[in-house]
Amino acid sequence: MAVAKREIVTHSPEETIENGRKIGAALQPPALILLSGDLGAGKTTLTKGIVSGLGAAQEEEVTSPTFTLVHRYQAARRVYHVDLYRVVSFHDFETLGLEDVFSEEAVVIVEWSEKFSLSTGWPVLRIHLDHVSEDARRIVIEDVPASDAAANAAASPITNP
Repeated sequence: MAVAKREIVTHSPEETIENGRKIGAALQPPALILLSGDLGAGKTTLTKGIVSGLGAAQEEEVTSPTFTLVHRYQAARRVYHVDLYRVVSFHDFETLGLEDVFSEEAVVIVEWSEKFSLSTGWPVLRIHLDHVSEDARRIVIEDVPASDAAANAAASPITNP
């Protein structure tokens, strides 16, 4: 199955949030959003818009879960925002209990998705953010077939020892 790919360039955090709102408004749970990009590329900023577009929280309520690792938002829809930046081992990943999340009708947004090691049958949206300049971000969005996402998760650098 072919991967659908599109690209957006934003020129401010507000524009990144607005594009996130559009992405969120188009999503139907269950859905897995895999975010990647360098530190400061705008992953949390985009997530603010996605969560808002889903009706789960206001942008100002969405913060990076770098230290708590998982935030849960719930209003119109249930959303889990996961940050794997500090996860370095399979044991660290395992303690998050994400397997339980995938039994719910939810949207799961994962920052630092290259460390994500679960496979699901859920629809997957892979989003990569790049710095174009100090204020501009390139956002590349790919709709990934669930079977391809499962294969990619199996090749994750965090593996069961």
